[in-house]
Amino acid sequence: MEIFWYIVLILMLATYIVLDGYDFGAGIIHLFFAKKEKDKKAITNAIGPFWDANEVWLIATGGVLFFAFPTLYASSFSGFYLPLIMILWLLIFRAIGLELRGQINHPMWEAIWDKAFGIASLLLALFFGMALGNVVRGVNLGMVENGVSTQEAHYFFLPLWNPTFSPQAEHLGIIDWFTLLLGIISVIALTIHGANWIIYKTNSDLNPKLKKVIFNLNFVLLALVIVSLFIWHIIEPKPFSNFIKHPVLWLLPVITLTGLFGVFKVKRFKKEGLGFLFSSLFLVGGLGSTVASMFPNVLPSTNDINPSLTLYNVAADTYGLSVGMNWFFIAFVLVIIYFVIQYKVFKGKMDDVGYGEH
Repeated sequence: MEIFWYIVLILMLATYIVLDGYDFGAGIIHLFFAKKEKDKKAITNAIGPFWDANEVWLIATGGVLFFAFPTLYASSFSGFYLPLIMILWLLIFRAIGLELRGQINHPMWEAIWDKAFGIASLLLALFFGMALGNVVRGVNLGMVENGVSTQEAHYFFLPLWNPTFSPQAEHLGIIDWFTLLLGIISVIALTIHGANWIIYKTNSDLNPKLKKVIFNLNFVLLALVIVSLFIWHIIEPKPFSNFIKHPVLWLLPVITLTGLFGVFKVKRFKKEGLGFLFSSLFLVGGLGSTVASMFPNVLPSTNDINPSLTLYNVAADTYGLSVGMNWFFIAFVLVIIYFVIQYKVFKGKMDDVGYGEH
């Protein structure tokens, strides 16, 4: 039962990354590359009908986490309290940046909310990447000092950074050189992903330029992915042990590499949706590979006193999980119906939607 809900949780998280990920990427493109008003409108038109529905996947993921793995929910939401509050505010500013921009037709007003939308999108991509880095690196469960656990075994709290900026310090922080590296990878990957979505959903004059941006950024992404794989051995001595035990898991890195190298052909694609498909494969494969390498750990412990939080020691009672399964399938069918209708209504190019205009 735990395995089922774990798969559901990861699939929902992957869906959120793919869907809201292109919103983040579009915001970054809006911040750095959209100089003309028509280009800015093309970007907001491309994501306007979708962004708020995409965010629901984050709420749903949190709901499943609370229901199926309450100990992990309690531990994570207390330990990562500060960055979670920052993410909440960034989500708010991204939303009001989109919604308030068109309320007043004045250059200063529009510029303020353009920056709010773009900067919030950039920082969200960075923070979510660093969040993954924190989970991969692990945390000091029980707040162990000098070999003594000062708190409950599943409790921890992290400041934004530690004085050494090291991922191997006794007193860890949210930001260190390892988590920052993954944050930068996230920003670049989601920028590529958002650009692919804009190309797919609009006929913007930006599109030829975006194809060049995607191609160039993909070289940077490839280099950083290679660096991160080498650094991973510093954080986790045997990162590929699960892949060796279960060779079928190598399918996940293959999906990741397929997506990564497929994006290099973005200039040649006749079907513009292929670029978005390949960047989606990279994101899903990368998340899946990370999760597979950690299994069954869901939050590693960096000390030898308290054990890591695993899929099995954070799960709810079996009876509750089994009852929830019945309601899950009902909700799943309703969600699929909603998204099929939404993407059917807004299929094709979105240049003439006019999102946010008043």
